[in-house]
Amino acid sequence: MLLTVSLAGCLETFDSTTKPRATLEAYPLLIQEGEMVTFDARQSDAIEGIITAYRWDFGDGEKTETVTGFTSHIYDIFGAYTVSLEVENDQGGVDEAFTVVVVNGVPTIELTYPENPRAGDAVLLDASSSSDPESAELSYQWDLDWSTDTDGDGDGRNDVDSIESQALLMTNTSGVYVGSLTIDDGQGGIVTEVFEINVSARQFNIEWKERVVEQSWSEYLDEGEEWTEEILPGQQGRILSFEAVLELENDILQPYDNFSLMISIPGDGFKEEAETEGGNITQSENAKATITANDLNARGLDEVIEADSEEMVLTMLLDRTGQNFGQTPWRLFVRALQTNPDSTVEVLPDPDPGNDWTLTLRIVIHEPVITEIAFE
Repeated sequence: MLLTVSLAGCLETFDSTTKPRATLEAYPLLIQEGEMVTFDARQSDAIEGIITAYRWDFGDGEKTETVTGFTSHIYDIFGAYTVSLEVENDQGGVDEAFTVVVVNGVPTIELTYPENPRAGDAVLLDASSSSDPESAELSYQWDLDWSTDTDGDGDGRNDVDSIESQALLMTNTSGVYVGSLTIDDGQGGIVTEVFEINVSARQFNIEWKERVVEQSWSEYLDEGEEWTEEILPGQQGRILSFEAVLELENDILQPYDNFSLMISIPGDGFKEEAETEGGNITQSENAKATITANDLNARGLDEVIEADSEEMVLTMLLDRTGQNFGQTPWRLFVRALQTNPDSTVEVLPDPDPGNDWTLTLRIVIHEPVITEIAFE
């Protein structure tokens, strides 16, 4: 019995099995989630005989066996993985090699913004709750509106409008705004999210009121002189009618002076002229010229309008075809055609060289009262 034990021990001690030499290379050693790593063990040496098996343990629960020393593997989840390779030769010898693969986690974008913005709102886009699996410091790049090429390179989808975790999108008009946010963890982990923000128009209630606007001018003109003025009375409402009265100061000497009044609205093809006519002398009435016009525009109707701003509503109401008379500039002219009497003796001073006058313009305007309707 002692002899048998001794022989067994000797056989164990002098085991002549030759082990192979395992070598393992992996590239790249740093990858992103979902990327592939290539493993190369072709420099492994059987020492004696040949290598009959390569047994791979990728460290993520996946294993495989190949007859060649070359394979690849995809890592879907971030982390550090110890990869082991076991090489066996036809002598039954086994050797192992190890390497570590680091899989970087892609940041997670958490983007919030208001659900129902209206035209003119400053929309806050908030990505401050975004995170990185490895707690890396994140950098942000916002392209807030793909329809606008802010850097002028011809591509509206690569602008950098903000680099903060929050950004403000100014919505001047209604419609769909498409943009993107890109977050980078500084380790090759880059993720981009495209967002669409549907910006609705605002609603306005329209009611109309009548208002009378009166302007007057007073000047002095010598015979042959002209006075002119440009006005824009239709900027806040529809012109319904107007009356313009030019009145001369009473002359001590008769007959009355002769002035003319003209109103021109070139944009509407309107031009009217009137000359002064003498008043009742016994009642001390002054010479006057009058121009009147009625039913120039239809009265506005109460309604509800969708638009991006109150200014847009006013423009829509005042620019409607057939309801926009008088919106362009008006030109007013006063001319001193003749002042009477003239001197009968050429060398003597003219007893009546000119006259004072007053022009009064009374305009009836139908103005809209615009009130925005609040949304719940």
